[in-house]
Amino acid sequence: MNNILSNLSPVVKNLLIINVICFVGTLAFEPATRLFGVYYPDSPFFKIWQPITYMFMHGGFTHLFFNMFALVMFGPIIEGVFGSKRFLNYYLICALGALVLQYGVQAIEVQQIVGSVRAGSYLNYDLVQNRVSTSLNISQSSFDTLVAIYGTPMVGASGAIFGLLLAFAYLFPNMPLYFMFIPVPIKAKYFVGAYILIEIYLGFNNTGSSIAHLAHVGGALFGYLLIKLWRIRKGRY
Repeated sequence: MNNILSNLSPVVKNLLIINVICFVGTLAFEPATRLFGVYYPDSPFFKIWQPITYMFMHGGFTHLFFNMFALVMFGPIIEGVFGSKRFLNYYLICALGALVLQYGVQAIEVQQIVGSVRAGSYLNYDLVQNRVSTSLNISQSSFDTLVAIYGTPMVGASGAIFGLLLAFAYLFPNMPLYFMFIPVPIKAKYFVGAYILIEIYLGFNNTGSSIAHLAHVGGALFGYLLIKLWRIRKGRY
């Protein structure tokens, strides 16, 4: 483990350590996910620190493993190009950008149901009996949507990771990537492009999923905007 950490770039190493520590903390303290995962701003469970802490929380070992695997695989290369300070800014802004897009999608859903982006006053939470009720005259599916938006925290570094994937494909578009069970290499630009398109499709067609697909797209989108703002030249490296 020490050899692995010593070979990582500084910011990637510290991000990896923080994410692992936070995951272990959720195992030891079960309410941590509800306290540090991020809720819709109008939710009674929303706290001011959650937009930052959510990106270091994960919903399970598999979720953590694949995000950290991607961080270790692509992060050091991008940090080497950007420099440590800019890389950290990029990572954090991509994670926040993912949250911005997720909030936008949720606000549209709430607006369509109640005619306003705020529905918190219509929902009553009985935390003792784990029940939610509403004074709204809406369908069961609309009620379930509101409960999911207001009562389910978003966690994970996936938005930041999608930003890293976008940066890698932008900087090294023709780099061949090899994947388990796929016998031929795939150029980075095709793999990442296809991955983002799939996430967009799932975001609009898999509304019942607990995975925030459009948040992933938000991380990639903000990553692209940052790269353009910083005038980093495509395929230069």
